[in-house]
Formats: sequence, C-alpha cells, structure tokens
Amino acid sequence: MFFMAANKLCLLDRDGVLNIDKDYLHNPEDVEWIPGSREAIAWLNRQAVQVVVVTNQSGVARGYFTEETVRKLHDWMAAEVEKSGGKISAFYYCPHLPGASVQQYNVDCECRKPKPGMILQALHDFDVLPQNAFLIGDSLRDIEASEAAGVKGFLYTGGSLLDYIKNIVRDIETTDR
Repeated sequence: MFFMAANKLCLLDRDGVLNIDKDYLHNPEDVEWIPGSREAIAWLNRQAVQVVVVTNQSGVARGYFTEETVRKLHDWMAAEVEKSGGKISAFYYCPHLPGASVQQYNVDCECRKPKPGMILQALHDFDVLPQNAFLIGDSLRDIEASEAAGVKGFLYTGGSLLDYIKNIVRDIETTDR
C-alpha cells in the first residue's frame, strides 16, 4: 500500500520530464522547465513523498562536458526547485557509455538505464521498498529500468507534469485501497 508506507519515493528522469530535452544539456541558461515540473516536486513533498532524479548523462563519456559540470547544473536545478517550494533529495546520474571516446567512462555498467542500478541505489539510500516508489520517465528505457527494479513506471508524454503526477498518485491511492 503506497500511502501507508513510512518512506515514499518518486524517481524522475531529468531530460524530457523536468526540463525540455536538448541534446547534451549542461548549461543552466539553456534549461527550459517542463510546465508544472517544479510545482509537481513541491506538491509531492507536501504529500510526504521524497523526490530524486535518475538520469543518463552520456555527454560526459563523449567528452562534451565533465562530471563537475553535471553536478553544478544539478545544484542549480535543485536551487530553482527550492524557489518553488520543493526539494530534490538527490540526483543520480550515469556518466558511462559502452564505446565511449573518454576511456575512463567506456564502461558497460549497471547504472545506465535501462539497467536498474541508479534506481536500486536510490531505494537503498532512502530506505524505500520498491512497492512504495514510482518512476516517471519519457522513454521506454526509463520504464524498463523501473520494471527491472520492481518499481512502477509511468511514461510521460507531455503536458503539465503537476497534473500528470496528481493523476498517478490518485490512481495509486485508488488501486491500493
């Protein structure tokens, strides 16, 4: 039962869910927020649901930007969400890519979606059972990763993220009764 649980978690993909997907986004000035995304995080937090981001960042492996650049963008995004009354509790990112041009990231890891490594790590870090979490992604690899981790996955295709999330939570509450 989702809302009877002590610890609840919403996992969000970044590009295409929180912000408009732009190839290898790494500069704050290029961020365009999805309508309702910051408000959705604040709403989830008010429902006692922690929010984390799980995102593949192969631009690091391709040499387009560094992990430090990714962390700085995530810090900026977290601060912007806080201005809207919400909190992103953690960012998990995978910098790896098999066949990468930057050799140290040429890794077939367990964290790159559709593998579930980032999701499993978040569940562990926040002491959340898979049935007490859900993931919202914009690609099938996000949903495959959530299913591999035993977490409900929802495919976001556009519109207000706040409305989308409210509908998901309502459906979860109804199903769990």
